[in-house]
Amino acid sequence: MKLNKLDKNLLNTISDIDHIPAGAINIRKDGKPVLRQSSPNILITTGETGGLIVEIKPGTKNETVHVPVIITKTGLNDVVYNQFIVGENADVTIVAGCGIHNDSHGKSRHEGLHEIIVKEGAHLRYVEKHYGEGSGTGQKVLYPTTKIIVEKNAYAEIESVQIKGVDDTVRITEAYIHEKAILKVIERLLTHGNQYAESDIKIFIEGKGGSGQILSRSVAKGNSSQIFRAALVGQNECLGHVECDSIIMDKATIKAVPELIAEDSEAVLTHEAAIGKIAGEQLIKLMSLGLTEDEAVDTILESFLK
Repeated sequence: MKLNKLDKNLLNTISDIDHIPAGAINIRKDGKPVLRQSSPNILITTGETGGLIVEIKPGTKNETVHVPVIITKTGLNDVVYNQFIVGENADVTIVAGCGIHNDSHGKSRHEGLHEIIVKEGAHLRYVEKHYGEGSGTGQKVLYPTTKIIVEKNAYAEIESVQIKGVDDTVRITEAYIHEKAILKVIERLLTHGNQYAESDIKIFIEGKGGSGQILSRSVAKGNSSQIFRAALVGQNECLGHVECDSIIMDKATIKAVPELIAEDSEAVLTHEAAIGKIAGEQLIKLMSLGLTEDEAVDTILESFLK
């Protein structure tokens, strides 16, 4: 199966790929593998369920593996289970994400189930972008689920970005942090029209000296609806923080539910949550510099979601 111009545009949007990189990569289109190549330090194979197994050798440094998914076929319900194993003391980036193009009236859906194990002393940056486009009225639906285990002295950062065009999404993240390990979850989300987006993040800080952080920024426009749930469970001497900032516009609705559960007297858990509209003085300042009101709004939203 060859990649056409539409495919390449989707890949560039969700994974910043404008050419096939030299390193490890797996591209999945319409439920089937299109391209797969391993590198000397990163092995990509097919699991028993048909999904990926990505194994990163211990000590691997400064490498990136791309595992994007694109859907261009209307009516497809694509479900895939992937496993990522980051070896001891490795330092790598995983670029995932899904782009859906739907020009019809039927529904196109991708459900990705990802299990990530970050071994002792390893560093991982995991980036997942979601995007939908198409002139039809058919829904673009994304249901990603991520389970991550961060072992002793390891560091992991998960960045989840919904760019635009996704009509229905429920994102579930479940994490387990071991001794002196750190996990940072960053979420950026934009909804518009009649879109619905739900985030459900739960982090268990199991090990002594572990740390967990959840940072969410979202914008809801039109008649869209968002629900954000974030729970930190401190089961040992640990640190945890949840921060949720949202801009609400038009007739949208946003519900934020931060939850702190301390199961140890040495657990220190905090949260901040704010929902509000664009400040009038921000608009006035930008418009005084020559921007129209729409340009000023777009500038504020773009800066907020960075």
